[in-house]
Amino acid sequence: MSTDLGGGAPVHPAAVTERYDRMVQAAGALSRFVQTRSGRVHVVEAGDGPPVVHLHGNNTSSLSHLMLLEHQADMHSYLVDRPGFGLSDPEDVPPKRFRAHAVRFVDDVLDELRLDSAFVAGASGGGSWALWYALDRPQRVRGLILLGSVPLLPGARIPIPIRLVATPVLGQLVSRTLKPNRRALIRLMAMMGERDTIVRHPDLLDSLLDSARDPVATAANVAELQALLSPFGPRPSTRIRAEELRRLSVPTMMIWGDHDPVVSLADARTVADLIPAARLEVLPAGHVPQLGHPARVAALMEAFIDAAAAQD
Repeated sequence: MSTDLGGGAPVHPAAVTERYDRMVQAAGALSRFVQTRSGRVHVVEAGDGPPVVHLHGNNTSSLSHLMLLEHQADMHSYLVDRPGFGLSDPEDVPPKRFRAHAVRFVDDVLDELRLDSAFVAGASGGGSWALWYALDRPQRVRGLILLGSVPLLPGARIPIPIRLVATPVLGQLVSRTLKPNRRALIRLMAMMGERDTIVRHPDLLDSLLDSARDPVATAANVAELQALLSPFGPRPSTRIRAEELRRLSVPTMMIWGDHDPVVSLADARTVADLIPAARLEVLPAGHVPQLGHPARVAALMEAFIDAAAAQD
């Protein structure tokens, strides 16, 4: 169970911390915390070059981007655990101001990392945060990278298990009563088109199981999903609309799986057409393209960053 040290924020279970530390150390990366106005934020740091801030998806942590680091020595990667996930402290989620809350969080993290601007790479739910930030703070975003589909884009199809968790009362009940196990996680990843790829990363799979048993991460996940979604789809205040995409002013790279079940390839092409400076790259993948193609995803990111940096 999590504990509360001295009346502060709940902490993540020892099993989560121990596995996390082993995986980061094995990757040759640094692990540190930055203190923001609302709590400690955990960051994994590696490489040297243009700064790239990673925002992971739901039900996971920055460990889901860790496999990219060995291929990205020529960029300075900051893998940020979003509030309550990974090793970061949880925050209260304001349901009616969730978008502003997310933008403020990224502002605070960049300030504490002493980054006036950076490339921002977001995956799934973290892609929503990255898109919101690029729309609201274009002066701080040198380029936007979407690693797989974003569930708030036009055409998104939210999987049924996610919609269940997002249902008030039922979401808390489901998270408390379901006992996570490896088979259930593999079934969930199969729904995301990544059954065969997740098993290539046994340590990551074990970390996902740790997270599913972590009451801090579970509560953060339920609170975020309920702020984002109703049982019928994205809440109007969080949805990313076509007219917003048309005014997105930063260079954008979309790295998509050809069988991503959340936003189809056809809808991804529509989104890319709406964004003035977007480039769409398609890989034989589901919702998490870096699982099956870490070297290719890293190479695409590096080429995009080099091109954007040359234009600065």
